[in-house]
Parts: sequence; C-alpha cells; structure tokens
Amino acid sequence: MSKIATAERVSLEKSDNYVFQRSVLAYHRAAELVEGDILEIGTGSGYGVEVIAPKATRYISIDKELPEQINQLGNVEYYDMEVPPIDFENCSFDSVVSFQVIEHIEEDIDFVREVARVLRPGGKFVVSTPNAPMSLTRNPWHVREYNADELRNLLECHFSKVEAYGVVGNEKIMEYYRKNRQSVRKITRFDILDLQHRLPRKLLQFPYDVLNRLNRRSLHKKNTSLTESIVMSDYAIVPYEAGMECFDLFFVATK
Repeated sequence: MSKIATAERVSLEKSDNYVFQRSVLAYHRAAELVEGDILEIGTGSGYGVEVIAPKATRYISIDKELPEQINQLGNVEYYDMEVPPIDFENCSFDSVVSFQVIEHIEEDIDFVREVARVLRPGGKFVVSTPNAPMSLTRNPWHVREYNADELRNLLECHFSKVEAYGVVGNEKIMEYYRKNRQSVRKITRFDILDLQHRLPRKLLQFPYDVLNRLNRRSLHKKNTSLTESIVMSDYAIVPYEAGMECFDLFFVATK
C-alpha cells in the first residue's frame, strides 16, 4: 500500500478526484475576479498557481510549508509564512485568494482583519471553506466549520460588500456524495461513545487521516468509473440562495 498522506492537502491521487475537481473550480472562478498584485494564502501543493498567475502583475504565494513542486512562472514568488499576522505592508495587494484555509485558523477574526489591512481600497478577498451542514463527520484538522451566516458575519466586520456563493454538484456528484456518506456511516457506527466530538482535535488527526484516506481509496476501488469520470464542469458555483446544500461556501468580499 502506498503511503498514507494527509487528506487535508488535495493530491493528484485518483481517489482524490472528487475533491480535486471541486478545488480547481474555485481557482478558475477566482481567475475571473482578480487582477493586479495578488496574494494567495495557503498554496497547498500549488496546483492552482498556474490558473491565477496569468491574471497577476505580481503573484505572492504563502503557506506554512512550501510546495514540493514550485511553478517557475516569472511573476510568482513563494514565501514560507504562518498567518495571522500577514507579514506585508498595508494596502500591498489588489486581490487576496484563500481556499480551504480559514477553517484551520484559530484566530479567524484576526485573519480577516489582516486580509483587509493588506488589501488596497476596492480590493477583493475571494475565500472558500467547507459548508458545515454538508460535513459527514467531524474533521479534527478544522478548528471550526462555518455556515453561510457565520462566514458572512465574519467578513462583514471588515469589508463593505460581501457576496455569497456556493459550490454545488450535479447528479453524478450527488451519487458519489451518497456513497461516501454510506461509507462514512459504516465507520462511525463503531464510535458509540461519540469520541469524535469528545476527544481533543490533535488526538484524532492521525486516525482521521488514515481512515479518510482508506475510505477514499475504497470508494475509488468500488466505484472506479464514477470517481474517475468526475470533471470540473460537474460542479458549479451559484448564488448561495440557489445552492443552500452546497459543498463549499465561496464568498467574494470587497474592501
């Protein structure tokens, strides 16, 4: 068996395709919205850099761990940095993007304040995060998960305009989601003491990673054609009111 890697960083492993295609869509939509000097917070493996970088005059990519494969585009710079704070001057950027990051940050209020600080007037913050009501189990890597009202309230404290969207899937995606839910329930039925919600997050991170990765691989093996046939266009980003059962929240906040 190949090495079990954290499922928190989306990989090119075929069993991750369901998540990967959804994640790529966020970058493509953001590329339609951003320009100028762009900051990405939470680069991950760096698969989205080449999608947005062509829209940038200067593209700054930060993460607490630099990606193994660094894109060599001439306008891209990589920095090893944990946030908050964000170690750049006031009004340094025209746009900030951050996907599947805010749920990992303890000081989310400080994080949003820092994003607003480094943005120029009129700048946009494009952010995505899991939609809490659609989560199948507790993710111990997440400090918290948000519903749409919670994320909107957080952003409205520092931004003049907040637009709410959601990432939804077609019937193929929903079929995978139903199979995933059934599989997760088979695992969690053994948690009769509800330890997933009682134990400290850090104690649960390793077993969660192992079970999550094994579950994805099992789903891929049992449903290979379904898993591998998923493409980006099987997802869509729609106004939140039209996608209340969305998988991810996708918000655009303007300073």
